[in-house]
Amino acid sequence: MSLLNIFQITNKFMTDFLARLNISGESASIFASFSLLLISILISILLFYITRLVLTTYISKYISSSKTHWDDYLLEHRIFHKASFLIPAFFIGWTITPIFSELEGAKNLLLLIITVYKLIIVATIINAILDTGVQVYNDQSSSKKLPVKGLAQIIKLFVWLVTLIFIISTIIDKNPLSIFAGLGAVSAILLLVFKDPILGFVGGIQLAAFDMVKEGDWISLPKYDADGTVKDISISTVKVQNWDNTISTLPTYALISDSVKNWRGMEESDGRRIKRSVLLDTHSVKFCTPEMLERFSKFEFLGDYIIKTEESLQKQNKDRKSDTSLLINGLRQTNIGVFRAYLNNFLSNHPLVNHEMLTMVRQLSPTEKGIPMEIYVFSKIKSWVEYEGIQSDIFDHILAVVPEFELSVFQEPSGADFRRILK
Repeated sequence: MSLLNIFQITNKFMTDFLARLNISGESASIFASFSLLLISILISILLFYITRLVLTTYISKYISSSKTHWDDYLLEHRIFHKASFLIPAFFIGWTITPIFSELEGAKNLLLLIITVYKLIIVATIINAILDTGVQVYNDQSSSKKLPVKGLAQIIKLFVWLVTLIFIISTIIDKNPLSIFAGLGAVSAILLLVFKDPILGFVGGIQLAAFDMVKEGDWISLPKYDADGTVKDISISTVKVQNWDNTISTLPTYALISDSVKNWRGMEESDGRRIKRSVLLDTHSVKFCTPEMLERFSKFEFLGDYIIKTEESLQKQNKDRKSDTSLLINGLRQTNIGVFRAYLNNFLSNHPLVNHEMLTMVRQLSPTEKGIPMEIYVFSKIKSWVEYEGIQSDIFDHILAVVPEFELSVFQEPSGADFRRILK
């Protein structure tokens, strides 16, 4: 004898028993049906716990003991736990027809509720599977080029939209295709409501297609006061952890529409650029005297340069028959030129400068604050703290040796300078 036959026989027995107690036939049928519904619910709850116990005891232990890691995410997102909620729905839906065989209205209402419940549970399971797929991709993919989280969120929205349409079609007893066709009339409203997700989705596709920004990149967006590491790219927002540990949240589409500086190229290259200037006072620039050249030739990195340059200049002056008794005539070395040569040789021999990349010392256009002498090199070490230490060490040395070339660093007068003049 099947379980359905048992429910039918029990329903008839309870209805006849209540009728013998002088309860009207309709009331007896209603009371018997809802009593059996209560029993069905209790049995479905028991089946739910039995199913979950089986999944926990066997499947969960098997997954936990397996060597693969991706199946652990099935437990983390509780996919089996959520799937077990379908057991009561299927059991109750299976028993409603024989229990409410004589109460058509109650049967249809309960079947409608069960159908809506099933649709919601199925949508929840699909979303959990999507979350599992995103986590598996992020953990096992080294590049993380695809914005899978944004794509997953788009699919989730679509899943819930389809679920809502099926629920509405079930309630109003209409074909879901007719509801889909009716969406064309409200497409403008949907585009307005989902404007940010759509722009974010388009931006995510462009980011992935052109490999512009991905999680873990260091980016700078002055417009949004964001300067740090990308922690999360979703369908509508991007989270950037700034270097002061604050979090900046900006629209995903901003990575496409606004100016973004991505430092990934620097991190993947062989060096990090040092580009900084020291301002030299123009009044300290002068021709080198023989005594100065003799002293400069004793400096490390300058001996060969001074000798070779001086020989070349004297030869040119002799060929040109220049009157070198006057400083203005002929070609002569200057202290700023020798200083520039010293810096170039100093950096070319620095152990932490990448000599495979561009190394340059150049003089920029003079300004009202002096003559900028710019250092343009690349550090071998790219990590922020060590890089700043190397840069500081280089300029500590530069600032210390400037007076040795009878040059001076420009500095605007301070209050102490004016007080010294007044005294």
